[in-house]
Amino acid sequence: MMGRLGAAVLVAVWLLVTGLGSGCARLDAQGREALAAQGRQLFTDKGCYGCHTIGAAGTPIAPDLRRAVARYSEETLARWLRDPAAQEPTRHMPNLQLSEAEARALAAYLASLR
Repeated sequence: MMGRLGAAVLVAVWLLVTGLGSGCARLDAQGREALAAQGRQLFTDKGCYGCHTIGAAGTPIAPDLRRAVARYSEETLARWLRDPAAQEPTRHMPNLQLSEAEARALAAYLASLR
């Protein structure tokens, strides 16, 4: 039988492996880079550039996303990306049906623009 300490360690490892216990900002540098790279690909794959700009790249219909990362935390961005209408119902951003992992990756990419 596993003791309390062993069970606690097992739960902590599971939380870290699944990302549930780490939050957006607690990955190591290599993990952050990989997550941001995945988010950059999602930015392209999901067509975010069709409405948003990042600097001079993209279509200036919606806000430049460099301004968004200056105003919102990475966790707030991930929540926003997961369900935009729940965050601000009057905005015209569509729900991209992102998974939690995709929203975190895209938020990590946006946060990397700081």
